[in-house]
Amino acid sequence: MKTLLVEIATEEIPAGYIEPALEAMESLMGRGLSKARIEYGAIETFATPRRLAIMVRDVAERQASVTREIVGPPAAVAFDAEGRPSKAAEGFAKSQAVSIKRLSVKPTAKGDYVCVKKLERGQASFRLLQGIIPEVIAAIPFPKSMRWSDLGLTFARPVHSILALLGDRIIPFRLENIKSGRRIPGHRFMHPRSIVVGNPSDYVEALRSAFVVADIAERRNMIRQEIAEAARKLGGEVIRDDDLLDTVTNLIEYSAVSAGTFDESFLALPKEVLITAMREHQKYFAVVSSDHQLLPYFITVNNTPTRDMAVVRSGHERVLRARLEDARFFFETDAKTPPHEMVDRLKGVLFQAKLGTVFEKVERVQELAEHLAEQLSPELKPTVSRAARLCKSDLTSRMVNEFPKLQGVMGRIYAARSGESEPVARAIEEHYLPAYAGGPIPATAAGALLSMADKLDSVCGCFRIGLTPSGASDPYALRRQSAGIIQIMLARGVSCSLEGLIHKSLSLFGDKISKGTEETAQQLLSFFQHRMEHRLAEYGFAKDLIAAVTTASIDNIPSVLKRAEALQGLKATPDFEPLAVAFKRVANIIRQAGQRGDIALGTARAQTRTDPALFQAPCEHDLYNAFQKVKQEISEDVEKGAFDRALLTVATLKWPVDAFFDGVMVLAEDERLKQNRLALLSEVAEVFAIFADFSKIST
Repeated sequence: MKTLLVEIATEEIPAGYIEPALEAMESLMGRGLSKARIEYGAIETFATPRRLAIMVRDVAERQASVTREIVGPPAAVAFDAEGRPSKAAEGFAKSQAVSIKRLSVKPTAKGDYVCVKKLERGQASFRLLQGIIPEVIAAIPFPKSMRWSDLGLTFARPVHSILALLGDRIIPFRLENIKSGRRIPGHRFMHPRSIVVGNPSDYVEALRSAFVVADIAERRNMIRQEIAEAARKLGGEVIRDDDLLDTVTNLIEYSAVSAGTFDESFLALPKEVLITAMREHQKYFAVVSSDHQLLPYFITVNNTPTRDMAVVRSGHERVLRARLEDARFFFETDAKTPPHEMVDRLKGVLFQAKLGTVFEKVERVQELAEHLAEQLSPELKPTVSRAARLCKSDLTSRMVNEFPKLQGVMGRIYAARSGESEPVARAIEEHYLPAYAGGPIPATAAGALLSMADKLDSVCGCFRIGLTPSGASDPYALRRQSAGIIQIMLARGVSCSLEGLIHKSLSLFGDKISKGTEETAQQLLSFFQHRMEHRLAEYGFAKDLIAAVTTASIDNIPSVLKRAEALQGLKATPDFEPLAVAFKRVANIIRQAGQRGDIALGTARAQTRTDPALFQAPCEHDLYNAFQKVKQEISEDVEKGAFDRALLTVATLKWPVDAFFDGVMVLAEDERLKQNRLALLSEVAEVFAIFADFSKIST
């Protein structure tokens, strides 16, 4: 067993490319080795802006041997009646380079066939890696790749060298004009000469001696400790920002932290503006006091230490001052325009070519948000309506134009400065939440209602004009937005009709129509069903249970989760399987009767009710009486969302259902009896359907 090491040295790779590239590199290498039948152990990855590297431990020196069975012609063709080989057998043996004696007969589903077993001895891993490594390098994906010179190879940035070692041996190959070797670059400025790696075990230390910290986790921890110490010396602490820390980690090869100051007059600006100005353009860390007040300091992480860090600090301070001056100008300019005038500017901002301007979107969102408030929290309607009117106002501000990540935040700040109430200002900021899958949701009820309205408008609008997600393509983030609606509904227990909200939203688009409303509504319900299925899967529910509850209905999102929990609890009991079988039997008979045309399905079925006067057997009366009792008992539980208790009550129908099937012939020759018994089962099936489609449950 030996260790494999591959490093690709390049020009500076963008920080955001590095982590995904390493994940792909690890996956590609693992698949390549497995496909080649080369056993291997743990995989480690290393990276800096100028290199991507992978180390694979315990690589077998030879690929595994394998015995293959090659099937030839039918035995009846290969041998005559006396068992003598025919020309077909001789031809097969010759094609496989074996003697006739090596042939054997193998019984198959199609009859007996001639076959031969051949041992394929494993080749040296060293030789196979000469082909695997170039394929892995060429297959690493990047958001954007480039070509250079007259070469055909594409990569994130031009490749300068490739290190490839198996143990202490170079794996020789050529990728375009680059020949593999054992030399790698050190730090660009602190150790411009290349270094030689004799063995993979020397790699990390060899780079460390050349002022390169190759281990990402080590480099991240080093930066975290150094910026914390720098902040402590300034009498404060660094605002935690893991995303910025990750970015900075992948911007440097060696950490040299310095701190600087900015004029205290800038503290008059909102702290979000200052933090964003430092973070987005300069990658500086902000510093706060023990009571979380922003201090006039910043901390920056440099790639190269210098003899006089004061010069470096002065340069950073000069650059930041210009940025903050710009931010102050933008803020003061925006402050001269009240939010309602910013809203009027939205008439000139296009939301989507077929869906009109952002101003038109605001009008739709306002009406939909008011509708939601009327249903769920009437007392919040004035707050929600005002927040909806102003929620996109900051999109026309200079500040958001310069710092797009401040949208919503600046809306809150400008609204508060113009005299809007705190709940209105908070809702404006919160309506963008959750900003990513599983992210924080709005903390206020008004923000939650506005967020749902805004997201539902976008989803319904795009579906209305045919802009639906396909495969991995979802340019309008409709999956994320619909998942956000579900997340809010579940977290806040928003119990209202999803189908009703969809129809209301679709009605607000007027003549902006590409497809029929009902067709679009059904597509949207199916889309939300898939998102709900993903959410339930994240909660750990089984696939069959998820299918059962979502197929029954997803109209009330919180109830879907409650029904899943209740069904999972019942499923854990020993009586569940026979109960599910009984429920399935009812559902199957109803479905088959509908397919034959014996009964109407859907809404028409509900008009046909059971007539007790037509009962002939005691088991019919028993089932009818039990059903009526259960129906009455569960109505209040279902209304309260106590599905676990209601489902246990419905489970008592198992015994009268079983007795019914044992005591009567459902499909009787007498048409009136048959229709009446099917009607009784239909009513029982309707009660089952409140909870789940039991035909989806595996038993």
